[in-house]
Amino acid sequence: MSSPAGTTGDEPRAAVFSGKRTVRAPLLLLPEELIPDTRLRMDGLVFLSLLPEAAIPVAFLDPQYRGVLEKLKYGNEGELRGKQRAALAQMSEETIVDFIRGIDRALLPSGHLFLWIDKFHLCQDFHGWFDGTELDVVDLVTWDKGTFGMGYRTRRRAEYCVVLQKKPRRAKGVWKIHNITDIVLEKVDRKTHPHAKPVGLQSALMSAVSNEGDFVIDPAAGSFTVLEAARQCGRTFLGCDIEG
Repeated sequence: MSSPAGTTGDEPRAAVFSGKRTVRAPLLLLPEELIPDTRLRMDGLVFLSLLPEAAIPVAFLDPQYRGVLEKLKYGNEGELRGKQRAALAQMSEETIVDFIRGIDRALLPSGHLFLWIDKFHLCQDFHGWFDGTELDVVDLVTWDKGTFGMGYRTRRRAEYCVVLQKKPRRAKGVWKIHNITDIVLEKVDRKTHPHAKPVGLQSALMSAVSNEGDFVIDPAAGSFTVLEAARQCGRTFLGCDIEG
């Protein structure tokens, strides 16, 4: 195979990895209702509407939905088990779409959304959630919880974090940490909240796609583990939950 014109074929290939971020988030002027590093009690869609456009480098979303439970019909959710989860306010598919569109508006170009999802939605196709946005799936992280749950056949031990990036899609100069594996074992105490997520993993992910001091948003914060993760790595949390 011949070398491209103007080369000898001996030149080193440009590295596809980079430990530096060339993307910079702008300085934000926030409305007084949005207080950083605070557990805000607010409707998530209202929260998203107050954010400036194309200014946030990273967002997390952990939708609260009953789709999988209603379709699989285990029959004892909220009675013999899962009482805390069953009592939470539920999101419809349309509401989830509205959240993702609001996040898409707030993310800066090449910004990231880390979307928590279960095996049911992963297998059934969730791509309709971000139709009409500038978001594309670029990666997937499997969280091994170290404990098993429900399942007609195999028992569910994992949850999944879908990595979406706003256009333009690129890794070099944007994703700066390259030792995060795509399967992560991290145990979480869910006694305080049924949807608590792994702080260590979330801290690593936000560190990979933001700089110290950057804002990280979570419009449906639930257990506020994203707030804890942001504190661990020197990011500025901005988020809310309808339950406070």
